[in-house]
Amino acid sequence: MDAFEHERDPRIGKQVRDIASGIEGELMGIVREEVVNYGGVPMRVRLAYIRPNGGGRELSTAPTNVEVLQ
Repeated sequence: MDAFEHERDPRIGKQVRDIASGIEGELMGIVREEVVNYGGVPMRVRLAYIRPNGGGRELSTAPTNVEVLQ
């Protein structure tokens, strides 16, 4: 993990699919971020960012939802 809380992961830069949405693209990074839950309590979560093929906004998803395409 670096100073910006980006994790090292062998899937970064590879073509992947988010199994929750079915969106395919390039895995740009996995980051630990602080978010606020519905009760207003801050908590740390791990998020994976996928840039869709063809461009557009990056999608965030749980790193466990990321599968590498063959």
